[in-house]
Amino acid sequence: MKLVTFRASLEAQARLGVLLGDLVVDVAALGEAFGEDMPSSMLGLIDAGRPGLAALAALLEEAGEIPPIGTATALANVTLLAPIPRPRKNIFGIGLNYLEHVAESAAALDTDANLPKQPVIFSKPPTAVIGPNAPIEHNSKITKQMDWEVELAVIIGTTARRVPRARALDHVFGYSVMIDVSARDCRRAGQWIYSKGQDTFAPFGPVIVTADEIPDPQTLDLWLTVNGVEKQRSNTANMLFKVDELIADLCQGITLDPGDIIASGTPAGVGAGMTPQEWMWPGDTVVACVEGIGTLRHPIIDVTPA
Repeated sequence: MKLVTFRASLEAQARLGVLLGDLVVDVAALGEAFGEDMPSSMLGLIDAGRPGLAALAALLEEAGEIPPIGTATALANVTLLAPIPRPRKNIFGIGLNYLEHVAESAAALDTDANLPKQPVIFSKPPTAVIGPNAPIEHNSKITKQMDWEVELAVIIGTTARRVPRARALDHVFGYSVMIDVSARDCRRAGQWIYSKGQDTFAPFGPVIVTADEIPDPQTLDLWLTVNGVEKQRSNTANMLFKVDELIADLCQGITLDPGDIIASGTPAGVGAGMTPQEWMWPGDTVVACVEGIGTLRHPIIDVTPA
């Protein structure tokens, strides 16, 4: 399933939906049409676990190709939000997780040129999240080095605590796309959270594809363009630490809860690694895509105080 969070109008509340072609089916409304109580939010569905997904799948099968009147809206007539508009916890970011990105970062950002022996972990606060098409804010009083990073996002479905790698993927709810926006000149004493955690620095979406549709997350092409020019292209097979390794490593010391998000790292091609270096500026448009999931498109806008 392709799951979305949407708003049918500016005044409407955010709702959980299923994307069916060019239609968005309201999950709670679909449940009501068949006398079932269904979640109205993505976190509610994640909390419902496998029985919740099974119930939704059964409702969709019962509805068939034409959803009941009042349960579906044309995709063109809704606004898609981030699939989880406000995560409960910080997003787990993974640094230096593609071979060539390790090399370009060492040359441009003074990071260690040696391959990491363990995943490099940082975080982005929930306030950094924005949904599809929302503007990324550029404050030139804070940064003049706004960079891009396309990443596969992993959404946890069931609590993971000290699980082995062999069972790690059993805890995944689904996958999405994230752009890890980074202000390279905002690193502080080697710490990354202010560089990567500013407001609007975590574009997320447009959908969550449930894990059953992506049995192997290490086979996905991903790419990114700025103003139509391709900057990044790779495949998740090139991760140094695979998704199951990341989950197993994190949950040895930090419990992963339903709804937690892991941004699994970016391939080479970031602006800091270009010669000369390139950055995003107001007026630019960044587009990121992960195969089989979807595309994010975001304008950069100026919010510099006068």
